[in-house]
Amino acid sequence: MPDFTLSPASLEAAIPVFYQQGLHTASDAVLAQALHTSEADLTARFPSRELLVHHTVLADMERQKREHVELYAQYFSAVERLYGLLQLGLRDLAAVPGQFYVDLQTGFPKTWEAVLEHLSSYSAPQLQQLLNDGIRSRLFRSDINIQLVTKILIEQLNLLLNPQVFPPDRYNMREVFRSIFLYYIRGICTDEGARIAAEHFARL
Repeated sequence: MPDFTLSPASLEAAIPVFYQQGLHTASDAVLAQALHTSEADLTARFPSRELLVHHTVLADMERQKREHVELYAQYFSAVERLYGLLQLGLRDLAAVPGQFYVDLQTGFPKTWEAVLEHLSSYSAPQLQQLLNDGIRSRLFRSDINIQLVTKILIEQLNLLLNPQVFPPDRYNMREVFRSIFLYYIRGICTDEGARIAAEHFARL
């Protein structure tokens, strides 16, 4: 049994390599160098590419969670926090080659399933809590259906990631993200919330 002792922070270094060279075609030599280990140790710890990709993507999810904790310490209103989450999402999407998600879905189904599970068990409750907080503070409209709005936001993300709907060679994914999410978020804000949103969204 391999010894998975590489820390999540260490495994995160493999993400840029997979972005640049591909999930299937990234060389063990470059991955080992990025992870500050030897090829022999890398293959001993992760005897298959599937296993390495899986643990690397899980590590990247943990990185996102840490950034969200830092974000929540910086922003206090629900609108600002939602804006911050969108900013982080935009930044991450801008770094991801379009082929990455295609390869992940088709070549690494277990890892893609983990991504979807992350959306349902982490992202969805996070959004629901933000919507609840925003309604209580009168920044989001009180007549919105929280579960439905959350579902719409998650499905909009799935839509964005569908290369058959938005082929990455034809669409700027940053602009697609903006068009799908930002205008929708404005629509669920109260006047007070919209003023806060406008201040932050204008920077995008």
